[in-house]
Amino acid sequence: MGRYRSEARSTQRPCVLGIDEAGRGSVLGPLVVGAFWLPEQRVGELRGHGVRDSKQLSSRQREDVYRALGGVGSLRSIPLAPRTIDRWVRRGGLNDLELRAFARLIREIAPETAIVDACDTNAERFERRLGALTGGGVRIVARHRADETDPVVGAASIVAKVRRDRALARLRHRLGDEVGSGYPSDPVTQRFVEQAASEPGRPPAWMRASWAPVQRVKRARPARTLDDFGP
Repeated sequence: MGRYRSEARSTQRPCVLGIDEAGRGSVLGPLVVGAFWLPEQRVGELRGHGVRDSKQLSSRQREDVYRALGGVGSLRSIPLAPRTIDRWVRRGGLNDLELRAFARLIREIAPETAIVDACDTNAERFERRLGALTGGGVRIVARHRADETDPVVGAASIVAKVRRDRALARLRHRLGDEVGSGYPSDPVTQRFVEQAASEPGRPPAWMRASWAPVQRVKRARPARTLDDFGP
């Protein structure tokens, strides 16, 4: 028995699937759940193509490896838009949103084994819940930092990160370089968010209105009265 092998259903693909996400903490743009799968016997090729945790690679290296991945296996992603994220955050369920995206990929790809980077602080609980949502029959392994330790999940992290970076690049093309990285810790993004969130009305669709930096700006901005609009 191979490292990943399990008892396969007739509808399963004889492959190993990795899943990871990118952009969870960003205040701008989508959270992208990335998937990569390939036959078990080809897993050993991934390191030779430069596969690592996406955070260990430069943007150019990620693009190079991303292009190579298509010759080894299959790639897919699910983008989760800011307003979708906001709805789930208001319910206290960002982990649940990711869980459902992971489960959707597992059900649709139907691998023998799925290895995922657990977004819950309790990896075993995440694994159990994911198994329940997928209906069983797939061997599921959920680990913390799986993108660092498993090459298939590392490949999935590259898929997620490249597609998330491309989405943010499209946003910069529309709005300008002052968008920054999209993360609240980035001073450029901080200034951009303060300006954009201070505008009246609902925050734009590319901004996560439920994130604390946006909420702080909205609370600090005085409510407008009829007098503000003139006679």
